[in-house]
Parts: sequence; structure tokens; C-alpha cells
Amino acid sequence: MAKILIIDDERSIRSTLREILEYEDYTVEDVDNGVDGLELIRKNDYDLVLCDIKMNRMDGMEVLTEGLSIKPDLPFIMISGHGTVETAVEASKKGAFDFISKPPDLNRLLITVRNALDRGSLVVEAKVLKRKVSKVRPILGESQAIIKIKETIERVGPTDARVLVTGANGSGKELVARWLHEKSNRSNGPIIEVNCAAIPSELIESELFGHEKGSFTSAIKQRIGKFESANGGTLFLDEIGDMSQSAQAKVLRALQESKITRVGGEKEIDVDVRVVAATNKDLLKEIEAGNFRMDLYHRLSVILIHVPPLVERRDDIALLTQAFLEEICNEYGMPTKKISDAALEALKALPWTGNIRELRNMVERLIILSDKTITDGDVKSFANPSAPVAATAAAPAPQTDFDQFTNFQEYKDFAEREYIKFKLEKNNWNVSKTADDIDIQRSHLYSKIEKFGLKRGE
Repeated sequence: MAKILIIDDERSIRSTLREILEYEDYTVEDVDNGVDGLELIRKNDYDLVLCDIKMNRMDGMEVLTEGLSIKPDLPFIMISGHGTVETAVEASKKGAFDFISKPPDLNRLLITVRNALDRGSLVVEAKVLKRKVSKVRPILGESQAIIKIKETIERVGPTDARVLVTGANGSGKELVARWLHEKSNRSNGPIIEVNCAAIPSELIESELFGHEKGSFTSAIKQRIGKFESANGGTLFLDEIGDMSQSAQAKVLRALQESKITRVGGEKEIDVDVRVVAATNKDLLKEIEAGNFRMDLYHRLSVILIHVPPLVERRDDIALLTQAFLEEICNEYGMPTKKISDAALEALKALPWTGNIRELRNMVERLIILSDKTITDGDVKSFANPSAPVAATAAAPAPQTDFDQFTNFQEYKDFAEREYIKFKLEKNNWNVSKTADDIDIQRSHLYSKIEKFGLKRGE
């Protein structure tokens, strides 16, 4: 049940409110002054605060302001025996959910409390949904390197300091950038991503700064650039080591002056953007080779965060694997598969040149191709998709021509089809038995049979 804190210097009011709220099955704590109330707010998680306005040691308005600075989403209901319209308006301006006068009307009090708690729940749900939509996964890991990264994000996130994130491909640089945005005061603004390596050098300036109509052959209309789109939020420049020299010069100017000029334009446009950059290159070597500007490097690297490769944090593989198992099985609408300790040890022994991205793909492959429990044999058989699948002594398994697949999705569909076909034939096309055998719902199996066009005796 919801946990409510009462801050009031009148014992009779505290006792009355406690009695009413506890009768409604709320958990209630009370304190007689604002100083101790703020200390409790710091230490504990409350769903609602009822706070008197006129108190001796600390005024209720001060408690409201300080309390919301500690817990911004905590609803406050202000109460006073000297209530006026002006007082209620001031409390609302300072962030109070509502204002009620003493002695409190029972029905109005309970309705206001329920509404405040509902509002608090909606705020939490909205944040969860926003996180899901923005695809911000938790940073998983208990290794020292990951703990240090999390601590750095907590410290740096609320500031506007520019951050340079380094690390190998697939190690999680984008996730670090997203959490820096989530922890910042700009989290309600946009985070705009630009992959500098994926944009041709002749178009990168137009992409970043926009262009005016007619500024070049294909510029048939005015276009807003990424710097303007990210105004009030965060601009994430991924693979910045691949940016052209001319674009680097313009980015440097934008960082220095917080102004940009569209391609083909003359007007300077003010931009309020926090820049987070990432690269898999050694920028100091790129500077020595003349490929990257030293002044831009120093502008970007106010804070440096290095994301280690997976081989340097093998102890995190078990935690990551379990998280991917739950996530992928949930996406496929099947019960979460188990994995043996031996299989986890086998995963830890792999080279992981593709880091976290490779591990997730590997877990997805194992979910599709293995039975209810993933074994070390499954890991050895399917670790390398270009290696022949392990053959049995009774009937050597035919090798698959992996060159026929243009992408992983095609291979995944092929493997899933062959696996389901094999299980159906093994169970003499008994759909119920097969669904139970591979641990999915019968209706889900029928959908797969229809999707892959499987027919008995083909």
C-alpha cells in the first residue's frame, strides 16, 4: 500500500490524519517539523507528503521547495488553518499537487489523496513508457569498469559537459550516450543521433547544419539540420572519427559559439545543444596522422568514458546472457529458456570480437536452435554460424550453405523452419506433443507452420 508522510507541528492534526489514512490501509509516518521531514524524505521513498504551511522550525513552503528538489516527482498536499486563495495559488506555483484547509473535510481529504497517488503512479508509468519507447536499456554488469561508468554517468549526466565515449564496435557506446541524456536536465528534450560514418562526406555538413533551398543541385527545399533538431536536447555524434575535415571545422565553431549557419545560408542560428560523441578509433593517432583536429578533440573530450570490450568483463557474461534470454523469449512469446552452468562457462571462453551485439545475436541463435535448456554442446555447435553443425554418429548432418543467406534474419527463419519441421516429423506431426516438446503454445506453433508453409510428408 502507499506510504504517506505527514509533516505538521500540531499533534492533534497529525493524530487525526494518521487515524483517517491508516483506516484506509495506507502506511503512515509523521513528524512535527520540516527539518526532520526533509531528512525522512531523503532517506525513504514516500508516495505522498501532507505538509502544514505554518510551522515553527521551517515554513511549509520552504519544505515544499526543498522536498521537490530532492524528489521532483513526489506529490505534496499542503494544509493550513489560515488558508487563502493567495496561499493556495502560491503553493501551486511552487509545485504542490493541491491545497486543503484545516480542519480537513474527510471526503475531500481522501479524494485529494487518491488523486495525488494516481497522479504519482501515472508519472512513474510515463517515465517507464518513455524509457521503453526511447529504447534505453539498463547498463548491465557488476565488473569494476561498468560500476565506474555508471558512477561517471550519475556525476556527469546532470551537467552540460561534453562527453567523448570510446570503445570497440558493439561494446555499448550508444547506450552510455542515451543514459547521459536520460540523467541530464535535458531528458525531456530530444536526443538526435548522427552516424558520421554512414553519411557521405559531401552530405555530412547538410545533415548536421541543414541547407537553404537552391544551395546545391538537389536542394529543392529548405532543410533543418541535426543541430537545430536537437535544440534543447542532446546531439549524439557516433563514429565522429570518420567526419571530414571541413565538417570538423564547422562543428568546432558550433561548439565554441553555440551558433550554426545552414549550407548556402548567411543567417546565424542560435542552438542550445549538448554534444556527446563516440568513436571506435584512437583519435590521438588520428590527430598525428592529420585526420582529426586537435582543437575539436579537446572541445569534445571534457569528460572521457571508455567502454571496455566484452573480453575484459567476462564475469558480466552470465548476467547479460540471462537478461537477453528473458528479453528475446518474451519477444517470441515463449517461456524463458534455461541455460546450464557449463553453457555459461562455454560462452565466457569465446573470443567475442563483436562484443555485446555479438552476444545478443548468439543468445537469439541458441534460443531458436536449442531445446528447453541450452547446453554447452549447443554453444559449441552454434557459436560460429559459418562452421558445420555438429554431426551425430548415426546420421551425419548435412552442412548448410551459409552463403545463401544475405542477412541474419534469413538464416534465423531458415533455422527456425528446419527445427520445427524436424520436431514435427519426430512426433509424427502431433502438433500438441510438438508444442509441448519445444515449450511454446499450440496456437503459436500453428502460426509458425502457416508462416513457413510446412506440410506433412513434403
